[in-house]
Amino acid sequence: MDKPQRATGVVGLIAVGIGLAATLAALLVSLSGDGLYDLLGLPTPDAFTRHGLTVVRVLAEVGSVITIGSLLFAAFLVPPQKSGVLDVGGYGALRWAGGGALLWFVGALLSAPFLAADAVGRPVLDILSADTLLSLVGALSQAQAWLLTAAIALLVFVGTRFVLTWGWTTVLFGVALIGMTPVAVTGHSSSGGSHDMATNSLLLHLVSAALWVGGLIALLAHGRRAGANLPLAATRFSRIALVCWIVMAGSGVINALVRLPLADLFTSTYGLLVVAKGAALLVLGVFGYFQRERGVKAVVEKGAGGPLMRLAAGEVLLMLVTFGLAAGLARTPPPESAIVVPDRVELALGFPLSEPPTVSTLLFDWRFDLIFGTLTLALAGLYLLGLRKLRARGVAWPVGRTVAWLAGCLVILFATSSGFGKYAPAMFSVHMQTHMMLSMLAPILLVLGAPMTLALRALPAAGSDAPPGPREWLLALVHSPVSRALTNPVVALVLFIGSFYGLYLSGLFDSALPQHWAHLAMNAHFLIVGYLFYWPVIGVDPAPRRLPHLGRLGLVFASLPFHAFFGVVLMGMQTVIGEAFYRGLALPWNSDLLADQRLGGGIAWASGEIPLLVVLIALLVQWARADDREARRSDRRVDSGDSDELEAYNAMLKKMADRKP
Repeated sequence: MDKPQRATGVVGLIAVGIGLAATLAALLVSLSGDGLYDLLGLPTPDAFTRHGLTVVRVLAEVGSVITIGSLLFAAFLVPPQKSGVLDVGGYGALRWAGGGALLWFVGALLSAPFLAADAVGRPVLDILSADTLLSLVGALSQAQAWLLTAAIALLVFVGTRFVLTWGWTTVLFGVALIGMTPVAVTGHSSSGGSHDMATNSLLLHLVSAALWVGGLIALLAHGRRAGANLPLAATRFSRIALVCWIVMAGSGVINALVRLPLADLFTSTYGLLVVAKGAALLVLGVFGYFQRERGVKAVVEKGAGGPLMRLAAGEVLLMLVTFGLAAGLARTPPPESAIVVPDRVELALGFPLSEPPTVSTLLFDWRFDLIFGTLTLALAGLYLLGLRKLRARGVAWPVGRTVAWLAGCLVILFATSSGFGKYAPAMFSVHMQTHMMLSMLAPILLVLGAPMTLALRALPAAGSDAPPGPREWLLALVHSPVSRALTNPVVALVLFIGSFYGLYLSGLFDSALPQHWAHLAMNAHFLIVGYLFYWPVIGVDPAPRRLPHLGRLGLVFASLPFHAFFGVVLMGMQTVIGEAFYRGLALPWNSDLLADQRLGGGIAWASGEIPLLVVLIALLVQWARADDREARRSDRRVDSGDSDELEAYNAMLKKMADRKP
């Protein structure tokens, strides 16, 4: 079979999978009848609109996983050439990503009018006039999310037409992952009780599913066209697939428990569909793992890719059918016992707040944040794993760095999952405390932990003739143009200080308050800009720009007036930031919003003292150690007679002597 026929076979397999998924989803929608519309109190649209919405969503979801999986394959599963240009396998995966992005774009673009027609109970053809469609889409956040997703998919598609290098392929991969978030954070999981848990678990579920399913499709396409480096790609993907399956299983269980009581799992149509989806994922995970390991072993030892490719084809087909099951589940009404009308606070935050914040509640009333809590545990675990590898080789590692890193992880966990994380969305003063912890204290501790240095020592080097691995990827990230630009002292200072003024004094914070995804974005932003600012200042890790110690000290002191002035501005304001949202919560212990805001301003003004002290101590210690090392090096050069300074001094004396008459 030649290569075009092989590629056609994979396309045909995907087409069959899409057809089965769409048919299954449409069948489930038909069986559910008008139950979902009756439950929501909405008029029932015609059959074409109902089934069409399900079909275009299947197209969009399949297109997204093909795009993300193919970009994953091109960036990390097959090595590029030494020049950084993608090799044949990476270029082929990039072409697949372009096709998937085009399918993703079409499905997402069509989802917006279908969703609008479904919401108002009218045929989709009746709302296609410009005025009607724009007004409906403007009133529906999820329709807007689909349009934003379509724009991101189009951007990725255009990028695949021009990108040829490894670096830009990784950028496209990141953009594609971002493209999955708009719909996830505006769907049914983003409303009602426990919507914080539901949204976070759905994000983890969708990303891990896209990496697993999409990566397998890309591996299958690569194997069918007899691409090189199949053993390497299969080995790397097998490790990723196991992690993705674990994340999918855990996040799926959490999402199901949030939506459905255990008693309804086997007594309702919705519950049975949840069980069926879970069973399919369990079978795929367990059976696929052992069979994949056997297939990978055969590829590595014997070069026989046929068994692995046949297994991959069957696994892809079953996965795509599971997508149809998930699409049908999204259109099936939950049982009445699972419908709980939350109160005003729970509807806005995702959880109730029944008592005012006290020292006890802030310290011990925890609600685990699935995104940042999981990230924190993963970062701590990876760091300890790297430390274990160093110790196994007899390599020493400073205890202070380990303590600093683990303390930084603990600060993130405490800021997002303790009572501070619970009360932060509801009270400006508590939010400001979490802001300070995430943007100032945690980044300082993390950069002192020297995670990149640890990773570079723990990870094995690929070698001159071996394909690049995680160590080489990390080095490429450190020395990339993006890292050089972001760690520029002026850029880092503007990002760090501008976050305070741009977020709170521009009205952006008022718009972000009602959205759970915006709180996730803010927390991520605080951590990233704080890390970028303190990395070149006190970071032990190699940085794209090495500042002199005096320049580092000047950068720290340059930020102090702006930080202090921001706190003073907040304390002197007569208008309440985010007043509409806070008034809507109507918390009895937070009636004086202006006083709470002034307290937040005082916290912003005063909380920089302790982090500043830590930075100054660390900077002075590093400066003294650097001078001590330089002095020892100079002494060694003098003792050996190779001192540049000594040679220069002797040359100067000789020149002066030659000038004398």
